[in-house]
Amino acid sequence: MYVLGIWDGHDAGAAIVRDNKILVAVNEERFTKKKLDIGFPENSVKECLKFTNLKPTHIQKIAVTTTDFAKTLTRLVPGMKDKYYLFRRRKVEKPRLDESRRHFKYTATEIKELPLCRKLSNIYFKGHLNSLGFRDYEIHWVDHHAAHAAAAAICSGFDKALAITLDGVGDALSGTVNIFEEGEIKRISSIPARDSFGIFYEQITTLLGMRELEDEGKVMALADFAYQVPDEENKLIDFFEVDGLQVKCKYSTIGKYSRLKKILWNTPREELAFMAQRTIEKHITQLFKNAIDETGIKNVCWSGGIASNIKVNLKVRQESGMKDWFVFPHMGDGGLAAGAALYLCLQEVGKPARRLENAYLGNEFSNNEIEESLRKYRKKVSFEYREDIAKYAGEYLANGNFMLWYQGRMEFGPRALGNRSIIAPSSPIEIKDKLNLQIKKRSWFQPFCPSLLEEHAKKIFSDVDSYDRFMTMGYWTRPEIRDKVISVINVDGSARPQMLGDENPRFRELLKTVAKKTGLGVILNTSFNLHGYPIVNTPEDAVDMMLNSKAPAMAVGNFLVEIKK
Repeated sequence: MYVLGIWDGHDAGAAIVRDNKILVAVNEERFTKKKLDIGFPENSVKECLKFTNLKPTHIQKIAVTTTDFAKTLTRLVPGMKDKYYLFRRRKVEKPRLDESRRHFKYTATEIKELPLCRKLSNIYFKGHLNSLGFRDYEIHWVDHHAAHAAAAAICSGFDKALAITLDGVGDALSGTVNIFEEGEIKRISSIPARDSFGIFYEQITTLLGMRELEDEGKVMALADFAYQVPDEENKLIDFFEVDGLQVKCKYSTIGKYSRLKKILWNTPREELAFMAQRTIEKHITQLFKNAIDETGIKNVCWSGGIASNIKVNLKVRQESGMKDWFVFPHMGDGGLAAGAALYLCLQEVGKPARRLENAYLGNEFSNNEIEESLRKYRKKVSFEYREDIAKYAGEYLANGNFMLWYQGRMEFGPRALGNRSIIAPSSPIEIKDKLNLQIKKRSWFQPFCPSLLEEHAKKIFSDVDSYDRFMTMGYWTRPEIRDKVISVINVDGSARPQMLGDENPRFRELLKTVAKKTGLGVILNTSFNLHGYPIVNTPEDAVDMMLNSKAPAMAVGNFLVEIKK
């Protein structure tokens, strides 16, 4: 049985699942070039069908998610979401009454599903699906947090686990604690929208002059450069209280925003970032610890937007008492299409969980298709076919150069994992500065991440408990090794690594070549995009970015590409 999952909200996308296995999953931003695009993901649905060689009439089960009032309203009045998208990304002049817009959003998203919400949303989806040729299908609604929980639980491979979701808001909740056992997901606690850790961190992001739902990673990075305020002096620490499996916020959502504005007035921005980061680390770690203590279950998986905060993940891994762990690689709302489809498949078929071995779940292009694309640019670039492209790239990096790297199936999620990557040596520090200024064009304090051979992980990190394939977890580098990986660590010595096994043979060959030349199989790996834009999708996208950034070299499939002088 094939199940098509669809998410039409923030970071819209689609996925096709069969027997609890994700066959393909993509997000709309990669096709429209609008980062974290919102709306019915027509391009994503078409690409999923194309990749699996299915026709719309082959799909009888469609899983969709989220029927709260705010989501239903934007389906009925799409202009609202389009305007808020531009407002949120600061693509328009600051409007009058901008505070009122935020207050309306906060109020609307806390309203649960009303009587007509599901009926109206069904009409909306049927209109889009019918226009694409779907017939004789059933629409199944999956709760927002059930979709997040299913993605984490089913892909964890655990027979029994805690599945925790922590998000901004969805279906009027900001989080849940669940037990996954014998093919069932049982919710044992819910966190209301007003008590949201995600909204709190979103508000901090906004007040620091950054883009909400997009730049929260900058806040986490900025926090490393602050004076470490003791908890007893942290003005934010008492915003939340965790009692058992319940989370309570001292203020309403609007009241919280007002209070944060006042605190920001006489607080340095780095210090506010630190206090916010410390606040969620402390309370979320307590929540995880309480859940483990109350249930006795030590295998834990989690998802939702907060799961992208690798410093929180590091804390809960080390201090909550968990044994084994799994973070779904597309943890934010962009993973909801896959999660909804997995949940429905679990309900309908009841297959056991299966460990997600890799996140290469998007589309791909053959060498013939790549060559055809490159020929369109032959006046601007030169290219040659190389059978040894991985070895060549490894030697190129070992000699101190950086390059663009485009291979195989596109990654599902926000992390580049060696198929749509910009790659560079892991030292010296100057390579990081050059990439930030010339290619990524982003804030200087944002760190890059390492990709490394899993067998070298314990040489580099002091706290490896299991191999993270997906860049979802923070680790501490060994002090004696830091000079060799200076371009891929935070100022405090932490890092968010991809520990590569056998799931990507070509990328592994590149890393092994680097290891032969330098003694350590580790490189800098960042996403193949300019800051503020989605990761590239097609070979044409890759060439366009190369020309815009004037990158020195690019490997696309088996082709080495250079700009003509």
